[in-house]
Amino acid sequence: MEWRKNIRYVAIDMSATYRAAIRTGLPDAIVVVDHFHIVQLANKMLSAVRRRTTAEIRGRRGRATDPEWKARRRLLRNREDLTDQQFATMWNALLDEGPIGQTLLTAWIAKESLRTLLALARTGADREEVGHARWKFLTWCADSDIPEACTLATTVDRWWPEIAGFIDTGHSNAKSEGINRVIKLVARNAFGFRNADSQRLRTRCVTTRRARGHLNPA
Repeated sequence: MEWRKNIRYVAIDMSATYRAAIRTGLPDAIVVVDHFHIVQLANKMLSAVRRRTTAEIRGRRGRATDPEWKARRRLLRNREDLTDQQFATMWNALLDEGPIGQTLLTAWIAKESLRTLLALARTGADREEVGHARWKFLTWCADSDIPEACTLATTVDRWWPEIAGFIDTGHSNAKSEGINRVIKLVARNAFGFRNADSQRLRTRCVTTRRARGHLNPA
């Protein structure tokens, strides 16, 4: 179809199936990976490292009294969203814990290094700056000797053309992801609807509320 030729970029999740379908149906479009899913992958890596190291060293699952368990939420937050006091509390507690804490902090640095790389999007960074940030991330993961971090680095390297597309363009599918989340929420809340048309109407009303903001039924 003629309209396909006008599609220049397609933002997707990190799914090989999506990528293959786009390359088949839209061979001229540039595939871009949404950065949210890349960071989400890094956070999953952190959680996996925490669970594994706790099981290996403590011989059990994490408990509320463990420093790494107490810090689990702060580890997943962005550095800029932590106050200096919150960061110092997390860092010092894990550093004093020994191998478990030190391994977690190493994995946390890998996550933040990846975020630093992604943050170059929409900044006009040149290829040398992007390449240096990428090298720092990959090198840190390789030197960390943490299997989960090495797996993350391998995934980022395998998807680099699509990640570089995001850094170059800044395109994201955040809006469609947000609409999809609202649709799922409405579907869960409206599970009692027996009329599919009523459920579709409710979904349409909720997802177009911003566009209809000038209307005030009250």
